[in-house]
Amino acid sequence: MSESSLAQTPEPPYFAVIFTSIRAAGEEDGYAQTAERMVELARTIPGFLGIESVRDTGGVGITVSYWKSEEAIRQWQQHTEHREAQRLGRERWYERYELRVCRVERAYGLRSGTAESAPG
Repeated sequence: MSESSLAQTPEPPYFAVIFTSIRAAGEEDGYAQTAERMVELARTIPGFLGIESVRDTGGVGITVSYWKSEEAIRQWQQHTEHREAQRLGRERWYERYELRVCRVERAYGLRSGTAESAPG
């Protein structure tokens, strides 16, 4: 993963939606295109801050999307195309998934070899 693939989030607080999934064996029909489209659509929702996503060779994936508010998350959840992707996910693409919504209270990291200290 390159640095450019890490979401650029503001100072907390903000929200994170963590989608952890196990893909159904052998089912690829339209998955990659739909996943790309969902990121494209999420970017149109006011309050969307960014996304990070990884999947291992065994089919386990973690996608974290960042949002300014719970209202922005609700708008995304109710988006018509996203609702259709959710249906297809349940019917075709996922064996199992968990979705968690969190409020980010603190955030710190490492950039260009310089550690940012954790706020008190």
